[in-house]
Amino acid sequence: MAWDFETDPEFQKKLDWIEDFMREEVEPLSHLGLAVYSSEGRQKFIKPLQQQVKDQGLWACHLGPELGGQGFGQLKLGLMNEKLGRNGLAPTIFGCQAPDSGNAEIIAHYGTEKQKEQYLWPLLNGDIRSAFSMSEPTGGSDPLTFQTRAVLDGNEWVINGEKWFSTNAKYAKVLVLYAITDPDAKDPYRRTSIFLVPTDTPGVEIVRNVAVGAGGEIGGGNEAYVRYNNVRLPYDALLGDRGAAFVIAQVRLGGGRVHHAMRTVGACRHALDLMCRRAVSRTTREGRLADLQMVQEQIADSWIAVESFRLLVLRTAWLIDKHKDYQKVRKDIAAIKVAMPKVYHDVATKAAHLHGALGVSNEMPFMHMVNSSLVMGIADGPTEVHKVTLAKQILKDYQPDNDLFPSYHIPKLREEAQKRFAKELGEIREHYAARRQAEKA
Repeated sequence: MAWDFETDPEFQKKLDWIEDFMREEVEPLSHLGLAVYSSEGRQKFIKPLQQQVKDQGLWACHLGPELGGQGFGQLKLGLMNEKLGRNGLAPTIFGCQAPDSGNAEIIAHYGTEKQKEQYLWPLLNGDIRSAFSMSEPTGGSDPLTFQTRAVLDGNEWVINGEKWFSTNAKYAKVLVLYAITDPDAKDPYRRTSIFLVPTDTPGVEIVRNVAVGAGGEIGGGNEAYVRYNNVRLPYDALLGDRGAAFVIAQVRLGGGRVHHAMRTVGACRHALDLMCRRAVSRTTREGRLADLQMVQEQIADSWIAVESFRLLVLRTAWLIDKHKDYQKVRKDIAAIKVAMPKVYHDVATKAAHLHGALGVSNEMPFMHMVNSSLVMGIADGPTEVHKVTLAKQILKDYQPDNDLFPSYHIPKLREEAQKRFAKELGEIREHYAARRQAEKA
């Protein structure tokens, strides 16, 4: 038996360090507001903590040693990301913030030496930011509905189109852009290519920025609506092969979905922790909330949901490490993507409700969590698409029954069993017949 639910002692020391570091250093910074994100704030607050992470050998651990990472498998990364998921600032401090981590990964796999020098190393060092410019206003994240076109004009690409929810584009130095280059390709998944577009390229226009959730001014937020107006790029702005965007995307998205899921586990556990602390602290006329059966039911249901989801995510990470092939784990990745927004939403909502009016205020994190759970149901492909993927992967292992009654029809199974064990049944009948005869005598 090879089943084991323990973490090896050496890596557990790393996890313990992360736990202490998160509580003592990272989480306090998140209460300083925009001061942390200013250029001066990054130098005073972020850079020193990033250096501590590097000194511990925990910087950009999703990458291999040749790129300055540790080459950790998905299981170790999952356990790390569970800790980081408690706080939105943590991924930046650990060099694994989205979308930079995924963008760096595909540039590392498919970029030329020039592209790596220009973008990869600055991304890995945290010196620049990037944006993933894929989704479109007309068709969301479905690549078969994209309208943005890149047309060759001599040795240059001319790009026109619009992109929607390009996260952090207003801070980015480079946009990882998906555009149709081969609209007539027989295989629809070979029509799209990826380009690396400097944000200062003439014709790149941020129409406006969009915020997630209610409140705030229109035009604020970090989700950019980007328009490409006759943007001219040299031919070598292409990342990887022409028409290979879909293949490249799978490299980026497979591991990213696992990391998202494990960070969500951390966020769910944080919500559950706050729920329990409230339950044992808040009193009503009947006593503590913790003594009320309906509250106990909510806490029990939440714990079961979070722990079940956590085990599903860790098993998926283990399967990725085992097979080294995301295609073999498509079913499992789809499953955690489906489970993630529901578990997160249910636990965050219960936690908010248990805190009463305070829980739905901006003085508690729960409404942000509820918003985030809705985002998780859309980001990296909507839940419905992943349910279809999951169902197809499950059903491909089944063969149809073409008889009027299926092979598992009980009368049919009974008949087959009687034929198989006819000899034994005959012996039993003879035994009881002889027994009755003896009793009569």
